[in-house]
Amino acid sequence: MRKLFPYSLVVLPLMLTALSAHATDAAVGRWTTIDDSTNKPKSVVEIYQAPDGSLAGKVVKIIDQKDGPNPTCKKGECEGKPILGLVILQGLKQDDATHWSGGSVLDPEKGKTYKSKIEVPDANTLKMSGCIAFLCRSQTWLRAQQ
Repeated sequence: MRKLFPYSLVVLPLMLTALSAHATDAAVGRWTTIDDSTNKPKSVVEIYQAPDGSLAGKVVKIIDQKDGPNPTCKKGECEGKPILGLVILQGLKQDDATHWSGGSVLDPEKGKTYKSKIEVPDANTLKMSGCIAFLCRSQTWLRAQQ
């Protein structure tokens, strides 16, 4: 028993680190955004772990091409920037295995940035919320088929 104790001090932190990394993986990947007004797929956002350990996300595919293959932001802080490749999520810190908060989300159509949080209730669903003060708007994103 005494011989196992020092090893458990090494193994336990490694196991906790592996579990934490697995939990972050729940949100990492490609997600199909759904248009609020038409309920049709609009774009694909790739969520990735940023160098500081937070989550970020960028638009990697435009599905709804009513404004052309690579539309640009028309208003606000992103005006004139191409939406394809645009980082729209950033700074999300993990709260627990399925929740991240404290970040921001950019709405390319309105050119506005909102406080954001995400939840991954299951492997194929991501719930993203953008808020100003206590007013929030939520969207459900679906895991993209690779």
